[in-house]
Amino acid sequence: MKKIVVALGGNAIQANDNSATAQQKAVRKTMKVIAQMIENGDQVAITHGNGPQVGNLLLQQHKGASDANPAMPLDTISAMTQGSIGYWMQKALDDQFKHDNYPSQAVALVTQTIVDINDPAFNNPTKPIGPFYNFNEMQKQRIYHPDYIYKQDAGRGYRQVVASPKPLEIVNAPIIKNLLNNNFVPIAAGGGGIPVVVDHGHLDGVAGVIDKDFSAAKMAEDINADELVILTTVDNAYLNYNEANQTAIGKVKVDQLKQYLKDGHFAAGSMKPKIEAAIEFVEKTGNRAIITSLRNANKLNDEVGTIVYN
Repeated sequence: MKKIVVALGGNAIQANDNSATAQQKAVRKTMKVIAQMIENGDQVAITHGNGPQVGNLLLQQHKGASDANPAMPLDTISAMTQGSIGYWMQKALDDQFKHDNYPSQAVALVTQTIVDINDPAFNNPTKPIGPFYNFNEMQKQRIYHPDYIYKQDAGRGYRQVVASPKPLEIVNAPIIKNLLNNNFVPIAAGGGGIPVVVDHGHLDGVAGVIDKDFSAAKMAEDINADELVILTTVDNAYLNYNEANQTAIGKVKVDQLKQYLKDGHFAAGSMKPKIEAAIEFVEKTGNRAIITSLRNANKLNDEVGTIVYN
């Protein structure tokens, strides 16, 4: 039996429209695959992205804000999306477990992640959140939100970007380990966890969204996971992605992958953080990391996906 951290991208939750009904339908489809992983006998802790959802909720908050009812700060909005997405996943997993008569139960845990208040990321926002815009739509958004920063996201359009500090510690890691040891399935550190800093012994929330891949690597390290599995929309990481000479990366040693990274093969805000997170986990633990698609989640072996090892 292995202890595995599974990181799901925000697109595993996102649907063609932003309604709760559509997103829950996408979650049910995703959780059916994850349930099959768990029923194979491994201990699985789940984490997930929230980039589309946190951005959409931030827009809703500001659109409906008034002096009497001000918008919630970004750290609280992160907690709100952790709660809503965690609730959807917990419900979908428990429904699946009951259907399969599996003796387990999911637990959605609102998780805090310690970051450094002096992290340079606070002066250089890079984390894309919310919907995609074309150039004209982005210019209109700037009229309504002149303090927001927008950047191109891997050639797919413009998105708002916020600070994305690196995670230093998953505050709730001991609880996650305890849940796993007692046959629960924790859904934790959603959206990277709520970014908090330590101030005179107290935890204070700060504005930012931690990249869920880095947070997944840190959570996997903190709970002594045997494997980190990052699930995305493609079966492998690729060299020369979307070009005529595109090549899938299969089993790869860390040193070789670091060279590919240095050579600029991976897009920022897309595959690059997944590659960096996989490298970090493997280097710090000596265990392997896998990057592949959701459809491969319940058939992982030495031939599936991009497998990173020492």
